[in-house]
Amino acid sequence: MSMVDKIDWGKMNNLIPVITQEAKTNEVLMLAYMNKEALELTLETKIAHYFSRSKQRLWKKGESSGHLQNVKEILLDCDNDTILLKVEQIGVACHTGRKSCFFTNLETTKEILKVEVDTTAAYGIIETLYHTILERKNDDPSKSYTAKLLKGKQNSMLKKIVEEAGELTFAVKDNNEEEIVYESADLLYHCLVALASKNISPDRVKQELARRFGISGIEEKNSRIEE
Repeated sequence: MSMVDKIDWGKMNNLIPVITQEAKTNEVLMLAYMNKEALELTLETKIAHYFSRSKQRLWKKGESSGHLQNVKEILLDCDNDTILLKVEQIGVACHTGRKSCFFTNLETTKEILKVEVDTTAAYGIIETLYHTILERKNDDPSKSYTAKLLKGKQNSMLKKIVEEAGELTFAVKDNNEEEIVYESADLLYHCLVALASKNISPDRVKQELARRFGISGIEEKNSRIEE
């Protein structure tokens, strides 16, 4: 039996937590999850692969940013259900551009690590905005419009989507280019808020759009009706 087969995959729906640590300094960089396929890819390529619960797919660390993790050592804990991954971190580990994902002191709320890299270009504005919306979930609703939407009644959030969609249609009808762009941005933002309220990454929307390539709209709709 291989060490991969010794892992207790059943405890967390075929996922195990992975603590990732800088090999040279032992600094903890992040916590993620792997399924069996991700671990096997990591062993094979010596580059860290994880399973993203929000994206619902395999994820090579640094696939968008280029901030790869070269694996130096993989350690399994005594209960066979957690992995310690020792890596050489290329660039930064956190999507915020910080070296580690652990940068906020819980007691003082101070950020102990500075942003080293502007990751907006690497991840794209949609992903960056989505993560910013997630970070607003626990903000004061009186000071954050995003937090107000997320913490308020769901109908209020949904009404804003309908409202923004309506304003976009009028902008298109009026052939007002600036308003079309403005209202499209408003609609996209409110759609991202709705996705964040359900912890659904926009990457899953991209996956669905990619799935539809080569399929006519009529065929795609009919397949959903048949299901």
